[in-house]
Amino acid sequence: MNKKMDYILGIFFSVATVLFIILFLTNDIIFNWAFARHHNIWSWYIRPLFIIPITFFAFKKSLTGIFASIFALFTSMFWFPAPETSSPQVMTFLAYEMEYLKGVWTAPKIIMSLSVPIFFIVLIIAAWKKNWRLLLGVVIAAALLKIIWSVVFSGEAGMSVLKPAITGLIICIGGVYYYKKNLSKKK
Repeated sequence: MNKKMDYILGIFFSVATVLFIILFLTNDIIFNWAFARHHNIWSWYIRPLFIIPITFFAFKKSLTGIFASIFALFTSMFWFPAPETSSPQVMTFLAYEMEYLKGVWTAPKIIMSLSVPIFFIVLIIAAWKKNWRLLLGVVIAAALLKIIWSVVFSGEAGMSVLKPAITGLIICIGGVYYYKKNLSKKK
């Protein structure tokens, strides 16, 4: 794909992501529909795995790949059908997350929420520049901060995030290691 088309498609997916987030946060029907499906624990396991294609496309310097992967990450919360039953921990945690997103947006909440785009920026820069230490540091820090945030703010229910976050972290570290090892062999 030529650079101009990559740029255009990258802009398209970045705008689509922003529009999705705005629609998700402002439309109660879509918000509730998506969260009903987010009760499906498979969406919790798949989301961290999008770090791998984001990183891969940043290595390749593909804006389309990066922003299409970010769009897929955000929309993946509703890819799976709503489960017939959910564990009490999952239900309590998601009730907290829903309240967090729909509640009053204070300055501390805005500052804390800015950690999400900051994470993506640092992740992409680290991969773009092939800074392996920073890349691993960002991936590990993001998983740990997600776990800490979940437990601190939603109590025991936040522990429901532990298995998907650690599983995703292990797979992402393995993916980075695998890519770095193969890159070294080619050189």
